[in-house]
Formats: sequence, C-alpha cells, structure tokens
Amino acid sequence: MENNNKIPLIVIAGPTASGKTKLAVELAKIYDGEVISADSMQIYKEMSIASAKPTAQEMQGIPHHLIDILDTDYQFSVAEYVDMAKRPIDDVYSRGKTPILCGGTGLYISSLIDNIQFDETSGDESLRQELLLLAKEKGNHFLWEKLNSIDPEIAKVVHENNLSRVIRGIEYFELTGTKLSEQKVLSRRESSPYNCCIIGLTFSDRSLLYDRINKRVDSMIANGLIEEAKYMFENCKTATSRQAIGYKELIPYFEGKESLEACIDKIKLETRHYAKRQLTWFRRIDGIQWIELDKYIEYQKIIENVKNIIAKSEII
Repeated sequence: MENNNKIPLIVIAGPTASGKTKLAVELAKIYDGEVISADSMQIYKEMSIASAKPTAQEMQGIPHHLIDILDTDYQFSVAEYVDMAKRPIDDVYSRGKTPILCGGTGLYISSLIDNIQFDETSGDESLRQELLLLAKEKGNHFLWEKLNSIDPEIAKVVHENNLSRVIRGIEYFELTGTKLSEQKVLSRRESSPYNCCIIGLTFSDRSLLYDRINKRVDSMIANGLIEEAKYMFENCKTATSRQAIGYKELIPYFEGKESLEACIDKIKLETRHYAKRQLTWFRRIDGIQWIELDKYIEYQKIIENVKNIIAKSEII
C-alpha cells in the first residue's frame, strides 16, 4: 500500500499528566478530527477518576472513541484493542475527518500503528493457574526471572508486576517451543495501513513532570478517588481493577494495614515510575517527534510547532 493510499493518522503519545488530551482536542478543532483513545484503563466503565478520563468539558464537544465501553470484569487484550481501534479510525476517515490517536499505553499504540498480526495460539488455563500459584508462593520477581531465562527480549520490556504479560510469555514458550519475541518479529510482516505523524510529549526537566503527577493525584483524591477505589475494592475482584494504579495502592488502607497518607504517597510514587516506563517505551518508536513542553512559555507556541511538524510530515 503506497503512502497516498494509507489513512492519515495523527498520534499523540506521552506519559501520564503530560497534557495529551488537551493537545489532541486542540488538533481535532484545527484538523476537523475525532479522538481515538489508546488507554488501557479509560476503556473501562466506572474507572473514571483513577484513569483520568477526560471530562465533557475537557472534550469540548470533540467526539472521543473507545472510552467507557467495557465492564471492569472483562479481560481485554492488546489484540482485541487493535481490532477494535481500527473500526473508529476507518469510520472517522470515511467521513472525511482526521483520526487522532491519543493515549499513554505504548503497547496499544505500537501494536496498532505497526499493524501487528497477533498469533492465535490459545492459552492453557491449567498452566496459567499453575504460574499464578507460583507467583503467589514465590513472588512476582521469581516468575519474571523465569521469563527472563526463557525470553530476555520480552522480559526487558515487561514489568514484573504485569503478571498477565509475564505469564503469557512463559505460556507461549511452553505451548509452542518458540519465544514470544520471535513471534513478534514475524508479526510485523504486513505493512501498516496508516501514514502516521507521531507527536511525543515530554519535559526536559523530569522533575516538572513528576510535580504535575503529584498534583494530579492530589486532585484525584479531592475529586473522589478514595470513594471510587473503595467501590471497586468491594464490588470488583478482577485483575483489571486490582492492577490499576490508584486502586491497588489503596487496598492496604481499606484492609486497615496502612495509613491513607502512606497509600497516597505510594500512588504518587507508582505513577512516577509508570511515567518513566512510558517514556522508555515511546523512545523506541521510530519517527516520533518530541515536544519538550517546559521549553514553551505560551501554549499557542506548542500548537504552532506541532502544526509545523504535521505539515512537514505531509500526511494531511
């Protein structure tokens, strides 16, 4: 597929609290676009405050897709996301509008724009339960070390606490005798249907991003995060709700094991760590154009710079 037959796609990526939604909305107004979310938590209903879902006021009337569409007990995969995201992108483009992909889940973004073809190998529930029990008995790091001995390429990009992906890497090798990293190389054989301009948001001074994260957590607490997390704790026992930053750190508080202040500090710490992992992931994306937000005094200058990047990309 030649570039002129590909769907133009503006991509706004970056760590949490970097202002992705604001920029995506501004660009949607300029380019007559609609936003397609690439966030692994905003896709779930009820998980609003912890996932920092954009409010109606923040959306400014711009249609947003793939937000608030799944129940929290649904185990959602990256393969399902890619399949699901293609539909609104195609629809937006078919109506003469510009699709704008916006989010912080690097695996979703990379898999979509690289047109990853996912292996259909089914899982083994008994093996999965055995590995879960092993993690419970000996710890997540023990299981991660097992993955690292099998497939170091996958292990280096998967956090030990992301048990579902650690287990999938081990499971895939056990079932097929092939490394999951090798399958991922083969999965890139088909070219992307998108002609992308990828904008990455960051800060030259990392402490400014961390300060924004701390303030966002404080705002979440003020807006009802404790109540939302308590509801999820009492009513939803799935891995989805328990792995979400902003929920899992509050479980010790609900169980009477930690003070609220200590748990809030843990949310801030884990969010900062997550932002660091996001930046590491996005730096590996070919062709990403970075905007260091703290180098601009006026927001309009950021908009002008992004417009220039998009113009030079010639996707629109």
